[in-house]
Amino acid sequence: MRALTVLRTGPLCTVQDRGRPGHASIGVGRSGAADLLAHDAANRLVGNDSHAATLEVTLGGLKLRAEFDALVAVTGAHVACRIDGTEQGLYSTLAIRAGQELELSAPTWGLRSYLAVRGGIDVPVVLGSRSTDTMSGIGPSALSPGTALPVGNDRLCWPAADFGVPPTIRETLHITFGPREDWFTERARELLVQQPWTVTQDSDRVGIRLDGTEPLSRARDDELSSEGMVLGALQVPPSGQPVLFLADHPVTGGYPVIAVVAAADVSAAAQLTPGSALRFCLHDSTDIHLDAGAARKSNSDTARP
Repeated sequence: MRALTVLRTGPLCTVQDRGRPGHASIGVGRSGAADLLAHDAANRLVGNDSHAATLEVTLGGLKLRAEFDALVAVTGAHVACRIDGTEQGLYSTLAIRAGQELELSAPTWGLRSYLAVRGGIDVPVVLGSRSTDTMSGIGPSALSPGTALPVGNDRLCWPAADFGVPPTIRETLHITFGPREDWFTERARELLVQQPWTVTQDSDRVGIRLDGTEPLSRARDDELSSEGMVLGALQVPPSGQPVLFLADHPVTGGYPVIAVVAAADVSAAAQLTPGSALRFCLHDSTDIHLDAGAARKSNSDTARP
């Protein structure tokens, strides 16, 4: 049987691919791997199509048994990967024989690991994707011990290399202001890029709740009609502490979005653990500081006769 049998899941293990875009009009978000770069890297290492489904493992703890000779790869968080007790390399192509067991430790850095098997995880497709959407409940359920995962045929030609370079640890994310930056004071816009933010325990695949020493203050107290939300949006509820939306974010929201994290940085955000500190910097600047008030004052002084 071409399958992997789950023996232990750790805190959370789900099936993910590149998501199900195009269904926001019926209230269904994209979902998919929270760290798309790690997901894609794992698939490349085993010669899969990038849309092949992988296992997303949160905080390690996964243990599974191969029911056939297979090729696998593990990427993402820094974990110890062992096959029958022998430690293996991350970001490399690994052979696992029928009856052997693969186990992932808790990470020393990062939050989410991705395990790809050549051929991809072959669970039923729902609205064009095999992804588990933890918010809507669409897609397969979170995995549990005893689950046998069939392996499919989402294979391509072999890649040129059987190893990859793990990404560097990043705790600075690039942002672009808008679409509702004008709903916030100049002080709030300055604070967003000047002060550090801490990832709270109340974070998951939907979003990362952040905590800053000084909350972001509003310039307008109007009620905002619900509007579309995007991956990486920094939505600010009445508390003034922003929420960074990840893969399972809602398709609409009623709180203003002060800025959006660059798409290329969302994967790094998905690896942030509770207690981590991060900073934001403007996408078109290498300087993390913003002095909008000084800039406006300077422009005003220049315009004076």
